[in-house]
Amino acid sequence: MSAPPRFRSANSGEREFRSILGPTGNKLQRKPPGMKLEKPAMEKKSVESKDEKTKKVDTPDSPTTTLKQCSSLCSSILRRNSASMTASYSSDASSSCESSPLSVASSLSCKKAVRRSGSVSSSARRKQSDEKEEKVAAAGASSGDCFADGRKRCVWITPTSDPSYVAFHDEEWGVPEHDDKRLFELLCLSGALAELSWTDILSRRQLLREIFMDFDPVAVSELNEKKLMASISLLSEVKIRSILDNSRHVRKIIAEFGSFKKYMWNFVNNKPTQNQFRYQRQVPVKTSKAEYISKDLVRRGFRSVSPTVIYSFMQAAGLTNDHLIGCFRYQDCCVDADTTTKAKKKNERE
Repeated sequence: MSAPPRFRSANSGEREFRSILGPTGNKLQRKPPGMKLEKPAMEKKSVESKDEKTKKVDTPDSPTTTLKQCSSLCSSILRRNSASMTASYSSDASSSCESSPLSVASSLSCKKAVRRSGSVSSSARRKQSDEKEEKVAAAGASSGDCFADGRKRCVWITPTSDPSYVAFHDEEWGVPEHDDKRLFELLCLSGALAELSWTDILSRRQLLREIFMDFDPVAVSELNEKKLMASISLLSEVKIRSILDNSRHVRKIIAEFGSFKKYMWNFVNNKPTQNQFRYQRQVPVKTSKAEYISKDLVRRGFRSVSPTVIYSFMQAAGLTNDHLIGCFRYQDCCVDADTTTKAKKKNERE
C-alpha cells in the first residue's frame, strides 16, 4: 500500500520564519523579506493571551481564596434567605394579628398563639379519643354486644374473654387478700406473667396448686427441685426455681414478721389504694410503691419480682384497686376494703 500523501504549505518561507520557543521566550530567527514586524508581534500577543487563558483555567486557586469566596457566597445567600424569611414571617404575623392592638408585639403574640394552639390540640385529641371510647362502649351496649348479666366490666374484659378470666376479674382481682397461702400463690402467678398470659395461667391454676402443695410456702420450700424439673412442663426452669427460692425467703419473712400478710400490707399502711381510673390508658404498669417493694424483696433474695410483676401482684391481691370506675366491681372492692379495715381495727381494740 502506498503511504498517504503529505500536505505541505505552499509558502515555504512562512514555515522557515515561524516563531520558536527558546530559553528567552518567543523570538524570530531573522527578519523575513517583504513582511512587517507588527504581524508577528500581534501573533505573539495572541499566543501569550492564549497561554494566560490556559494558565488561568488550569491553575487552581489557592484554598484561602476559594474558602473566602465560598464563605462570602454562603453568607450572602444566608443573609438573603433570612431577610426573605423575616419579611415573609412579618407579613404573615401582621396579617394574622391584625386585630391585636399591640402592633409592636404582634409577632410575639402570634408565636404564643401557635404554641397555645398546639397544647390545645393535644388535649383535644385526648378528649376525642375518650369520646370515641365512650361512643364505642355505648354502641356495643345498644347493639346487644354485652354480657348476659347486663353488668358493665373493665374494658379488657369482653364477652369473648375466657370464662376463667372473667371469673377471676369478678371474684378475686382487686379484692383485699390476707391469707399467706393465697398471697404467695398470687405472687407466683404474677411472676409467671413474663411468660404466660392470665388466661393461660388460670387454665393451669388447679394443676399448679396440686404440684406446689396448694402454694403453702413451708411445704414448697421442702420440695425436691430435681423431681419438679423433671415433672413440670407448665413453667420454665427459671420460674420453677424462682418459686422454690421465694418460698424459702417467705419462710424467713414469716419468722421475722409473724406472717407474710403482715409484711406485705405494711407497705400500704394496711389500707388498699383506691384509684379512680376512668379509661384503660390511665392504669399504670408500675408505680413508685411497686418499685420500693421490689427493691426490698430483691434485697431479701427474691427472684422474678420486678416492679411490673409486683404491681400485677398488688392489683390481684387487692393492695390497690385498679378497677375502672365504670366497672361494677369498683364499688364492691371499695366496700370490701372498708369492711376489712374496720374488722381489723375492731380486733386490735379487743
